[in-house]
Amino acid sequence: MMKRDERGQAVPLALAVVALAIVATMAIAELGGNVVDAGRARTAADAAALAGVEGGRDASARVAAGNGARLLAWSRRPDGSGELVTVMVQVGRARATAAASNRGP
Repeated sequence: MMKRDERGQAVPLALAVVALAIVATMAIAELGGNVVDAGRARTAADAAALAGVEGGRDASARVAAGNGARLLAWSRRPDGSGELVTVMVQVGRARATAAASNRGP
């Protein structure tokens, strides 16, 4: 009986492993970027809402831009003895909403 030559079988397997590692690395990098963008969006939304309480929409937009975000929505409404400002910002594909009020405790 002739034995089949199995030399060289490691090369295709190694290429498959390398390709899989590249795909996994790219997926992890994308996920990590999304997580970072979400954190930056939350920070920008909080800061923009606080700035909007005192400085209005323009202040919110400036602070959002200063944090690498784009202001998507802004609203102000009465809140008891003060006002409530709500903002929505976007960083990359991540969006975040925050609200701040100038009402005391």
